[in-house]
Amino acid sequence: MTTAVPDAARATAPTRRRTAGRAAVGPFAAHRKRLYLPFVLPAFLLYAAFLLAPVVATAWISLHAWAGAGPMEWVGAENYTRMFLDPVFWTSFGNTLLLLFGGGTVTFLLSFVLTMLLRDLAGRSTARSVIFFPNIVPALVISILWGFLFQADGLLNSALRSIGIAHPPAWLAEENQFKVIMLGIIWMSTGYYTTIIMAAVDRIPPYLYEDCALAGANAWQRFRHVTLPLSWDVIGICAVLWTINAMKTFEFILAMAGSASSMPSTSTWTASLYAYTSVFAPTGVPQYGIAAASAVVTLALVGVLVVLIRRLMRREALEF
Repeated sequence: MTTAVPDAARATAPTRRRTAGRAAVGPFAAHRKRLYLPFVLPAFLLYAAFLLAPVVATAWISLHAWAGAGPMEWVGAENYTRMFLDPVFWTSFGNTLLLLFGGGTVTFLLSFVLTMLLRDLAGRSTARSVIFFPNIVPALVISILWGFLFQADGLLNSALRSIGIAHPPAWLAEENQFKVIMLGIIWMSTGYYTTIIMAAVDRIPPYLYEDCALAGANAWQRFRHVTLPLSWDVIGICAVLWTINAMKTFEFILAMAGSASSMPSTSTWTASLYAYTSVFAPTGVPQYGIAAASAVVTLALVGVLVVLIRRLMRREALEF
């Protein structure tokens, strides 16, 4: 049995919709639009002055030969050509990718393991503070201490000799130096990303883990079916942060492998250190054009990687 809709109701329905539409653009909405520009404009001006303008200036310098003083000479794409033909650049670029993907894989695996181990720990707040501690200390200090730890008569080799190893490895030899540097960066970063992921896991309702326990799920199944899906958005943000930090790493390498009078061995350079050395090398004429070209390539790569990560890790938001 159907109920007839009165003609008066049909007539008033469009009127109500139009009234609701007018309410959405009423005095409050108009006032809010007037406030939009005064609030956003200062932030945009600061963003343009301190980010967009330096990026444009760097791209402009990359098209010139310039020693940092005097007139600039237009060379077009010559700086990029010289850079791409330089084997040192490709060594630096390869080290950057190795740190980005190899170091990132190890860092996130350790972060996931620590997250699952510390999730049910009674003193997890204290443990979280302890593993986050390396990020409080400046990277330069950590790098110097890391160098003392791995030097020939350092703490690590002394411990190895005490257990009967007469000839411990030469950790800071040129062929091993970048591996030790990567190990130090992973050690510094693991606590940081573990802390972020643990914060995401803390918001997952406990009853989901209780259901897993009742169903007899093991630790891997709990991680795969509960922890990973419900913290996926935070993991995506961590991946973006790691990408940016890995691409601009240079101070740890500079302080650990370099000295006051010499730069680190080229086998340990990253793309950022390549740009830095092009300008601030102890000897030679500063090459701001080459440094700017390296910075532009690094910025472009970061932009591409961030977009790819956001697209690959994009999922529908889960509510719980």
